Amino acid sequence: MQGGYFSYALLVALATALLVAAFTDIKRREIDNWLNAAIALAAPLWWLATGYGWLDVAFQLGLALLTLFITALLFALRQMGGGDVKLLTALALWFTPPSFIQLIVMMAVIGGGASVAMAFLNMKRIPGEYMRDALAGVVAIAWVAFAAILAFALVTRRPIGSGAVAAIGSASPQPWMLALGVIALLAVCAVSFRHILRRQRARLPIPYGVAISLSGLWVLSEQVLPAALLGAAQG
Repeated sequence: MQGGYFSYALLVALATALLVAAFTDIKRREIDNWLNAAIALAAPLWWLATGYGWLDVAFQLGLALLTLFITALLFALRQMGGGDVKLLTALALWFTPPSFIQLIVMMAVIGGGASVAMAFLNMKRIPGEYMRDALAGVVAIAWVAFAAILAFALVTRRPIGSGAVAAIGSASPQPWMLALGVIALLAVCAVSFRHILRRQRARLPIPYGVAISLSGLWVLSEQVLPAALLGAAQG
């Protein structure tokens, strides 16, 4: 039972660290190194409290190394900040591969929606491009709405949009018509996103720190905490 209490304390500490990371990323657009180091150094305590074996530890270390390699490439391409790389790598030491994949999916959804919204608000308006700006605005709003709906579906585990997909399929009996519509929609999105990127006032930092933190908190409540409760009950 003492191990169970210790596991809960570690989860509370991790949740607190994620909240602090989100706050500092919003306030200063950076995540402190000491915070990322604390998350990483506390992972072995989590392994000990939850009874990880050597094979489990090896999996976590391998997952962290793979995460570091991929995110370092994104950092080199200026698609991710250094603090985001460190935070995501530190969290890879805590979460099992299935839970970590859930974190990545939710991070992509939240980060993608927030990035498009911020990029549109950061866009410089030029006289004579009102139609392009309007189209970009419609696409940005639709993209953010889709990200919000998808995040809601992931959190609540509800298959949102299945009825709409069935209706579209029945209204377009010919597969080529549906494929043509999808291609046209992707083309409109590509043109709009290109317009938004070309009209940026300044380089905009992608708020992945907030997305990572929120995704981590979601995975904690969805997967890690119930598993810890079950382990404590069985112990």
